[in-house]
Amino acid sequence: MGTWGAGNFDSDTAADHLGELAGRLVGEVAEAMAGDPVELEPDEYWGVAVPCNLELLLLLKRQDWVGVALPPAETIRAWQETFLTVWERTIDGLGPKPAYKDERRAVLNGTFERLAEASVHSAA
Repeated sequence: MGTWGAGNFDSDTAADHLGELAGRLVGEVAEAMAGDPVELEPDEYWGVAVPCNLELLLLLKRQDWVGVALPPAETIRAWQETFLTVWERTIDGLGPKPAYKDERRAVLNGTFERLAEASVHSAA
């Protein structure tokens, strides 16, 4: 189709670029989830970067640009279980205040849930 509009993401090349970018974000999350669970702890790089990647994927998907593909909701929910299991097992060791812990848990769960829901809607 080539180019279908004047926007920055309104062409096949832009869609390919966006697909590669989204694919890198998904690939990083998948790799982190399959790796050493220690790397997912809340004070480790992937313990912070995974939710960031998920939020970025959701932002990209909400733009409704061609090229952004999300993993199946089942995959996202499996990631959620893996991630939150590590988080729950290790967060108390960092001495968070109870209110922060409750808020952060809600934010993390919401991030995974919103992305899973977006995946379901994009597959329909």
